[in-house]
Amino acid sequence: MTKLAIAINLHRCVGCNTCANACKMENNVPMGMLWNRVITEGSDIPDQSVGSYPNLSLTNIPIACQHCENPACMKVCPTGATFKDDKGRVEIDYDKCIGCRMCMAACPYNVRVFNWNEPVRDPDFNYGDKDVPVRPKGVMEKCTLCKERTDRGEEPMCVVCCPFDARVYGDLDDPDSEISKLRSKQNVRILLEDMGTKPQVFYLQ
Repeated sequence: MTKLAIAINLHRCVGCNTCANACKMENNVPMGMLWNRVITEGSDIPDQSVGSYPNLSLTNIPIACQHCENPACMKVCPTGATFKDDKGRVEIDYDKCIGCRMCMAACPYNVRVFNWNEPVRDPDFNYGDKDVPVRPKGVMEKCTLCKERTDRGEEPMCVVCCPFDARVYGDLDDPDSEISKLRSKQNVRILLEDMGTKPQVFYLQ
């Protein structure tokens, strides 16, 4: 078995958004959409500290599809467009997606985006990995864990491009992998753990 996953070190993340932009370029994501974004914990405003002086804190949390072991989005998809593949990734079959957005409503992490209009790209051509499918109007999109790259044995682009090595990618089912060893640590944070979705993306804090 294979269970591909990403660990994100919150001590190393500075909120530079390199991961978000690398993801956008690699996966031909249209203008006005992001598969990967960075939020500031406790604030609706990016890079805003919380607390009262001198006790201030600022925590950046990169967030994208959590590639859950028990994905809520898959349970509600009426056509089977959302599925879990043999590498543990949650993926979307764009040919089966009817744009009902049930998966978007079910996802507790708010990490899916919808093509309301014909995709617009600047510059006015497709970019990124040549193997990434071009998505039409009327379908859901989200992080695929850079399926095309990881199928070739490469790391996701967000991992490759992070300037502070805040991301670790690997197979959770391999007990000797770095990510498996990190997952066994006590300082691991799981987003909305009580939802029972069992995310395969986790945070080191």
